[in-house]
Amino acid sequence: MSFDPPLRPTALLNFKKTDDDLAVIVGTFWQMIWAKKKPAIDQKTRYLLSLSNAVGARRFRQATRELVKAYAAGTTIAEFDELFCLFVWNQGAGEFASEVGPSPLFAAYQLAKSMEKDGTERALVVEALKEQFGESNPAVATRRRPS
Repeated sequence: MSFDPPLRPTALLNFKKTDDDLAVIVGTFWQMIWAKKKPAIDQKTRYLLSLSNAVGARRFRQATRELVKAYAAGTTIAEFDELFCLFVWNQGAGEFASEVGPSPLFAAYQLAKSMEKDGTERALVVEALKEQFGESNPAVATRRRPS
């Protein structure tokens, strides 16, 4: 079964704005990682690994995008609950409180969690996540738009 992620890799367009050859190299590398025909690691787990690595590198823009994709790919709130507990364990309560807690990543997680608690269907939660934490959100978007 093919999965169409809710957010596209728009950051790749920035490479083309820099250098055409670089864009081809990075695009080919992206395909090798994310468009592999028979990956050994399932898509949901890939998103969770990417999300975790982004948090460790303090790239909350990327982490938020990965959360939206992971949720759309079937990650449960219980899985996110455990993942966010791991962030506290691995990075410490102070880092979590001052960096993760006020981030768009945590806001997206809390939105999905509260909508599910209210009984909202997953598809509607995905739409709300895309709307609030997609390309129109400057804290999450990967392409600069002129004002």
